[in-house]
Amino acid sequence: MRLIVRANDPVLISFVEALFREAGIAVHIADTHMSITEGSIGVFPRRVLVLDEEWPRAAQILESADLGQWIVREGAGRGPTVSDKT
Repeated sequence: MRLIVRANDPVLISFVEALFREAGIAVHIADTHMSITEGSIGVFPRRVLVLDEEWPRAAQILESADLGQWIVREGAGRGPTVSDKT
């Protein structure tokens, strides 16, 4: 899976998740339970992950929804994957 959005805003994360699910894109929200550890103060951002092959389409959906500024575009054409964060 590949990171596409990293944010502290639960409303944004929920909206992105809804956009992707409506488009049939499998989505995983990482770090959801960190709020228990941090005391719900919003220090640790949540990560939205999609399958590598769905990343370009997911990015286009975000661009179309005027959320392009939230797209994580790390590296030369490829953002970090789940295995990169271990």
